[in-house]
Amino acid sequence: RRDVNRPGKMEHAIEGLSAKVLNERLRKLLHFGVIEKRVFAETPPRVEYYLTEFGGRFVTILDSIRVLQSTVESENKKAC
Repeated sequence: RRDVNRPGKMEHAIEGLSAKVLNERLRKLLHFGVIEKRVFAETPPRVEYYLTEFGGRFVTILDSIRVLQSTVESENKKAC
């Protein structure tokens, strides 16, 4: 979900997502420049993740692929 940017909320928002898998994915997305991490000097510490400009463009491409896939699946159902 795009509106969720704190790790704890992400873990709760996606059924079956473990903290270990979430942290691995966040590290990869950070490494590839898809997201950025913001750390707030608070007690308790707070961390949030946001899409970078590149990440926003990447999500647009993924959305287009999702629409294409849906269209193809719909056309295949009509053909059967």
